[in-house]
Amino acid sequence: MKDNISAGIDQIQEAIIALESGGGDVNSVLEALGLHKVKVPSAQLVALMDMLSDGITPVTEELISSLLAISEAHKKFLFSLAGFLDQGSAAVDTDAARKSAPGPETDTFKEEAVSDSPQEEVPAEPEDQEDQKKAAKDIHEEESEAREKTPEPEKKTPADQKKSSQAISSIRVSTQQLDSLIELVGKLMVTYAVIAQVGTETTSKTTTSLSELDKIIRKLQSEVDEIRLVPLKQIFMPMHRLVKSTSQKVGKKIRFNIIGEELALDKTLVECLNEPLVHLLRNALDHGIEPPEDRAMSGKDEVGNVTLSAWRKGDFAYIEVKDDGKGLDADKLLQKALERGLADSEKEYSNEEIYEFILQSGFSTASEVTDISGRGVGMDAVLTAVRNTLDGEIRINSKLGEGSTFTISIPLSQSVNEGIVDSLITTVGEETFIIPSRDVMEVYEPEPKEFTDLPDGRETVSIRGKIYPLIRMHSIFDFPPPAEDSITKAIVVKMGSTGAAILVDDVLRQQKAVVTGFTLPVNNIYHLPILGYGMMGEKDALVIDVETLITSMEEPAQ
Repeated sequence: MKDNISAGIDQIQEAIIALESGGGDVNSVLEALGLHKVKVPSAQLVALMDMLSDGITPVTEELISSLLAISEAHKKFLFSLAGFLDQGSAAVDTDAARKSAPGPETDTFKEEAVSDSPQEEVPAEPEDQEDQKKAAKDIHEEESEAREKTPEPEKKTPADQKKSSQAISSIRVSTQQLDSLIELVGKLMVTYAVIAQVGTETTSKTTTSLSELDKIIRKLQSEVDEIRLVPLKQIFMPMHRLVKSTSQKVGKKIRFNIIGEELALDKTLVECLNEPLVHLLRNALDHGIEPPEDRAMSGKDEVGNVTLSAWRKGDFAYIEVKDDGKGLDADKLLQKALERGLADSEKEYSNEEIYEFILQSGFSTASEVTDISGRGVGMDAVLTAVRNTLDGEIRINSKLGEGSTFTISIPLSQSVNEGIVDSLITTVGEETFIIPSRDVMEVYEPEPKEFTDLPDGRETVSIRGKIYPLIRMHSIFDFPPPAEDSITKAIVVKMGSTGAAILVDDVLRQQKAVVTGFTLPVNNIYHLPILGYGMMGEKDALVIDVETLITSMEEPAQ
């Protein structure tokens, strides 16, 4: 029995090792380890497993080590069931598992072990096997580290020597160096702000110098932003494998086209686009494109078309997933929404409003649970990623029998979470707060008659004839209320399709601020709508999280 268990686990480990050299099938390994049926109550975690299964997530050395550790845990579990588990057996040792698996790397290691290891001259006692294993592992790690620190000399051909004499057109820069450069630029901008605020004490010559310094800073910031740009090709091209594997699972013929993969966006945006695109493409393949026989009956080509495209217009980037499938049936979607209590039976809905129901949590049109559909991982995961992570929006267009189009729009302004941002400097009581300008529509000075109390206790304010929910910053931070005769300012903000008016005591000015996150989980401890703190010259101030403010305001209304 013990030999059977070991033999079975050895086969799994051989398949895992084969993944590292580009061979083998990751889905077979996941199935052998039972990972393909792991139930996790998180759409994001399910998406991670999907991306690994579809070949989008690369097989790294860390992943191989983790899979080997899981296989060793399986061995220990089976030994326990069979009553064979003794002290020291089935230890989780991924390096040992690598050495035991066949392959060219293993053979090389064995030769090194025979020639270099002193352990063969003094045989170890059985009780010292674990110590010997650890010592051998430490020696191997030290040798590997030494080899990494001593790069092998490259043999230069005449062509290579000619290239080396020419100018280098590009270099690799680590993200850590970029972040450090951005931080320095931010400090430079803060210093400029301090000098600029001296005001009347400056001479005309100083004013001219400050103007020139401002131009240099803006140009430097623009250059730094350019460095961070990466082409969408990095995430678009792996989608070919996703489409191929998914189409095979659902038994459909697909012609996949990519347009605009050369478009370059900020590195953070490109990374965050991966997950929503996986969901949109899987949705198009499973729900959008019809089976070949159905397409033939309706006079269509048996091969369905799915197009992934990207373009930039103004200050927004647009990512689109389009298919020529059966389209969305507005009547069926509305009926499903009514059954789930998402729609009001007495309200008239446009087709565009009905389509948005598929973005609601738990909404699924799948009749049965498969590897692709009905797993509780709906389009709400796309909406969450687009709005919360990318600060974008998603629009759905469809025509029954002709296909559907999902368009993601993303603002290209820099993320507020960290970096240099345009801001409004405001005061609430004796405190100063920073509100990111990208969320601000206008600043308004309301009159007392424009405030209205609702029956449920909430307040609204009328600004140029439009009613906005009112958020009093004094109440949010539990500050003493302002005097009744004081003049306050309402900052109109908008997040997606929702707007609100944030009431502050005063708006001092608009300027750039350097936003930095907290090193401690302050938000989790105090549950305040704060992104971090911002450096703006004379002192630091807390940065308001407008999205959290609006979200907390919407909850009582639902």
